[in-house]
Amino acid sequence: MVEKVTSQANIQAMLHTLRSHQAQASAGVDPSAVQAAMPGAVETPRTDFGALVRNAIGEVNALQGQSRALQAAYDSGQPVPLTEVVLGMQKSSLAFEATLQIRNKMLKAYEEIINMPV
Repeated sequence: MVEKVTSQANIQAMLHTLRSHQAQASAGVDPSAVQAAMPGAVETPRTDFGALVRNAIGEVNALQGQSRALQAAYDSGQPVPLTEVVLGMQKSSLAFEATLQIRNKMLKAYEEIINMPV
């Protein structure tokens, strides 16, 4: 899922991005026009930040749901090992804490941007 940093596609994409920013900074040119003019440029896929956040929160929610299901199964007397219940609780707790820390850092960054003088 994670590509090597030194792969040819990643290197080409980074060079393309650097050239695009350089051209934009020096001439005030539209980045899409620069991209069209560059032969052999590899277009990097756009990622929707909102979709990434929704997916991450969905995964945390799924972990919490699994933890609750394990707890309910153990409480009802089903043959669920206690270690699995505790591990599930710890996984969901860690995922929630990590999400909370990311949220706090994003809010802090947002506040810093808002308070920047223009």
